[in-house]
Amino acid sequence: MASIFTKIINGEIPSYKIAETEDFYAMLDIAPNSKGHTLCIPKKEVDKLFDLDEETYNGLFRFSRKVALAIEKTVSCERVGLAVVGLEVPHVHIHLIPLNTMGDMSFANKVSMTSEEMTLLTKEISANF
Repeated sequence: MASIFTKIINGEIPSYKIAETEDFYAMLDIAPNSKGHTLCIPKKEVDKLFDLDEETYNGLFRFSRKVALAIEKTVSCERVGLAVVGLEVPHVHIHLIPLNTMGDMSFANKVSMTSEEMTLLTKEISANF
């Protein structure tokens, strides 16, 4: 059965798309730790990060770097943190989280954003990609 991320890539479920290439997709997290929290995923559905073939693994990190740089240009933050947890969705994904404190990395803390705020932020980060 296709993961929720595969359904998003296929257009079956909407998302706040930041960037897309032939092999990768970036979107705002709908339950963000901080404003600008973004997920980067390979279009190839693989459950575990280290099960990716080397080309896809390296490509995902190159893509994520470009997205992180766009986030830094858009969202006021000290830096963009990176986390790979992978327990909540069985599809490899990298969390890019704008950080001002160590607490911003905690998945127990979430920020609330309206749909309008998410849409505007999507456009702003995409413009810097």
